[in-house]
Amino acid sequence: MNNSESEASKRDGEAHRSAKGKSFGPSPGFSRRHFLKGVATTAVSAMAAQTAAVAQELEKVNAEKVLGPGAVPVTLNVNGAPLRLMLEPRVTLLDALRNYSSLTGAKEGCDRAACGACTVLINGQPVYSCQKLAIEAQGQVLTTIEGISKDGALSPLQKAFVKCDALQCGYCTPGFVMSATALLAQIPNPSVEEIKHACSGNLCRCGTHPHILAAVQEAAGIQAANSTTFINYASLADEP
Repeated sequence: MNNSESEASKRDGEAHRSAKGKSFGPSPGFSRRHFLKGVATTAVSAMAAQTAAVAQELEKVNAEKVLGPGAVPVTLNVNGAPLRLMLEPRVTLLDALRNYSSLTGAKEGCDRAACGACTVLINGQPVYSCQKLAIEAQGQVLTTIEGISKDGALSPLQKAFVKCDALQCGYCTPGFVMSATALLAQIPNPSVEEIKHACSGNLCRCGTHPHILAAVQEAAGIQAANSTTFINYASLADEP
């Protein structure tokens, strides 16, 4: 064996002895728990970065101008004409119509969407104006009871209300007229059930609902059955 082979053999032996004494397991201070913590931290960081990026994009898309609390200009399209007002954003449509303009036909009854006295039409649909902010009604077509009559002439429905005596105190009448007007615009010949459903959101404390039903039928050109039934309550009380 020459000198070069002897030196190579010597190096191989030293490498083998070194490998035998070397540990290939986990290094001191490192465990599976540390590994899992590192993975979890990385995942959370990545998720937080993505969430922040999405939030920034949403802020750009939904950037809205803050209005209030003071009065701001509001323009409403009421009965075919612009109504320009200065209102605080918190003012309801009912309050704007009654207290900031001369349109007092819509009445304030319950102020909680229960009686229907404040009903107006927005884009042809009956809406409780006490539950709608005036600033939200901008850009929409509003119709109040004042806009139903044309040039001082009552609408056919209003005439029918008078003919059928469909009012007593009259406080709820504008709301009923608006609800029935929307119904007849969609269904010219409504059934009794359709009339009742359309007016179910309106309350008459005087109890004129039967006359209101007859008035809507009259305006629709429907011959209503008119009969009176006598109930002898005294005889009913005597029954066992």
